[in-house]
Amino acid sequence: MHTTYLIIPGYGDSGPRHWQSLWLNDPRCRRVEQRDWLHPRCSEWVAQLEQAVAQSGPDTVLVAHSLGCPLVAHWAQQTRLSVRGALLVAPPDLDGPAAELDLQGFAPLPRATLPFPSLLIASDDDPYASVAYTRALAESWGSRWQSIGAAGHINGDSGLGEWPQGRALLDALLG
Repeated sequence: MHTTYLIIPGYGDSGPRHWQSLWLNDPRCRRVEQRDWLHPRCSEWVAQLEQAVAQSGPDTVLVAHSLGCPLVAHWAQQTRLSVRGALLVAPPDLDGPAAELDLQGFAPLPRATLPFPSLLIASDDDPYASVAYTRALAESWGSRWQSIGAAGHINGDSGLGEWPQGRALLDALLG
């Protein structure tokens, strides 16, 4: 049995320069596809994640970015499936600038402890969430928290390329 990494993009999907898209060059990585990236419905996104995890099996690691992080929290509250862990990168504050997007059913955000090991990665200058917000979120989810400094929204615009630091953090999470 080998580990499958489910790449879980956020609002708008991850473009070609996004580290999530670049990580798909690894044959162990699979993207969780959504029907509508610009008008996300939480229940629909949760169903897609449930199906992807069911197909991947228990040796699955979730790699979520932005709105993918609240998706993982909603999914974790509803599922009976298990995963090895989750890398949660740049979760947005759903009451902040992200509130202007057409996000159906994502708020209120679950604050229950996640039933698997997780690491929440934040940036000191993310326009969608403050450091204080991400620290508090990590605490409520039972996630380890780490800042990578000033890296914007930790996306394609951040110029991270394949983001080797992210891979190293993921490897450390899995220990």
